[in-house]
Amino acid sequence: MQRDTIAMFDQHAATYDQTWRAMAPLRDAMQLVLDNVFAPLPADAHVLSVGAGTGAEILYLAERHPDWRFTAVEPSGPMLDVFRAKAEAQGIASRCRFHEGFLDSLPESAPFDAATSILVSQFVTDPAERRAFFREIAGRLRPGGYLASADLACDMTSVAGSRLLEVWFEMMSVAPEARERAQGIYGSQVAVVPPVAMDDILREGGFDLPVRFFQTGLIHAWFARQALDVRGGDQNQR
Repeated sequence: MQRDTIAMFDQHAATYDQTWRAMAPLRDAMQLVLDNVFAPLPADAHVLSVGAGTGAEILYLAERHPDWRFTAVEPSGPMLDVFRAKAEAQGIASRCRFHEGFLDSLPESAPFDAATSILVSQFVTDPAERRAFFREIAGRLRPGGYLASADLACDMTSVAGSRLLEVWFEMMSVAPEARERAQGIYGSQVAVVPPVAMDDILREGGFDLPVRFFQTGLIHAWFARQALDVRGGDQNQR
């Protein structure tokens, strides 16, 4: 993730949730399915949230699973502060670890049962670095641990993709100049790639068969299980 992207989140952290309030029903629908994706997790699961932002998925899951613990990794200090205040207000702060920085700066710990990466990897524009991003998450999970990942995805070169983009921008209710700016950064500063390309990135990032469990507009979400045993070998061969 580029420094100017982090600076943008720093600048808008206080108003981030309000700005995207109109899109909240999409987030809520995804979280409903996400909770069921994570149904096999143990009662005392420890979940890693990479790019936690203002903590939407942690707050949702924590309310439904009172014994789960969470580690929130977020490079934007102001965004993490917003989440910390929400966690304290909801009474879940004692079950959360708040880490400002990137995943590579998180001290080593026992492997996590699951991880989330919601609308995060799209800001990693280099394909090799994007695969490495997921490989690092895979290395933090127990063998067979779950990943739930969501990103904007679309084949922008196709006619169908072009029409979907029109619908997406209309749904965002942004001004014409903002639409033009977004069209300029999609595919460059925001790595919007075809969904099938994300399947490959997740596989090459250390996960087994990615399953697309949600789509609304450009938001696509996948779940997969850790296929890479960082100690060597494939967990499927155990």
